[in-house]
Amino acid sequence: MDLDAYVLAHAEEWRRVEELVGRRRLSGADGDELVELYQQVATHLSVVRTSAPDPGLVAHLSSVLARARGRIVGTRTGSWRSVGGFLTGRFPAALYRLRWWWLGCLAANVVVTAVMLLWLLGNPAVEQGMLSPAEVDRLVEQDFEAYYSEHAASHFAAQVWVNNAWVTALCLALGVLGLPVVYLLFTNIANLAVIGSIMHRHEHGQHFWGLLLPHGLLELTAVFVAGGVGLRLFWAWVEPGALSRSQSLAREGRTAGTVALGLVVVLFVSGVIEAYVTPSGLPTWARVAIGVLAEVLFLAYVFVLGRAAAARGHTGDLDAALLEDRVATQA
Repeated sequence: MDLDAYVLAHAEEWRRVEELVGRRRLSGADGDELVELYQQVATHLSVVRTSAPDPGLVAHLSSVLARARGRIVGTRTGSWRSVGGFLTGRFPAALYRLRWWWLGCLAANVVVTAVMLLWLLGNPAVEQGMLSPAEVDRLVEQDFEAYYSEHAASHFAAQVWVNNAWVTALCLALGVLGLPVVYLLFTNIANLAVIGSIMHRHEHGQHFWGLLLPHGLLELTAVFVAGGVGLRLFWAWVEPGALSRSQSLAREGRTAGTVALGLVVVLFVSGVIEAYVTPSGLPTWARVAIGVLAEVLFLAYVFVLGRAAAARGHTGDLDAALLEDRVATQA
């Protein structure tokens, strides 16, 4: 294709788009014209990329289209409507589509934790090799419970949220490598199993579960979701299916970004429970009931709202219009 001739043939349409985008107000006719020109210029961009990919021209047309699209659809970023669409569409659909990955991760971690806990209970020498008797007594009698109440609730909630968000982010960020996710998850549950075995051995098992379950059900579920999605990201380039490896990795990477944003909210809720409910004076059954309710609501969010969002066509990936400024051309 003769690029100079192509530019000369369509330069007026590109200039007209820039003119319409630059106006403060658009009439109905101007708006219709902008939509039509947007589609034409998107096709022009597709042709240039395919036949004569000049970097300068591609960048210019992409910029023109981005501004035109913003004028056509309006400024939506950060609006409550966008947030609502994310929380009722993209995020639950991503959780639902990837449910077998994170449910499998959850089940595997629960089984491994149970096995480790039982093994540690049957091998007290391991505990003695890790902590001195004085350290064990301090953990059982003071440190475990004090962890939840030694700071002001608001400060502790922020601390817990940041820590859990960091662990979750690592699982997602390192997911493409696979093994680091397994290491992070194992470290997390190994610590849980060790403390649990110590508390049980010293007849504080009920105390242990009474402090862990109110916030731990939702918190650990969020961590396992991140781990499962991270492992799916790893599998995206190992077994890309019908897509190329780059396309598969890009799609799952965008979905992982969706999950990361949504888990910020989930971890905020678990952090609030850990700061205000876990150390509260409520009876153990009431605190555990709150934790169970939070977990049931999360699962209902995934399997009711997420299933409905998936049925509407959401996948957790970005909307097609945001992925690339182009329109499909049909013969």
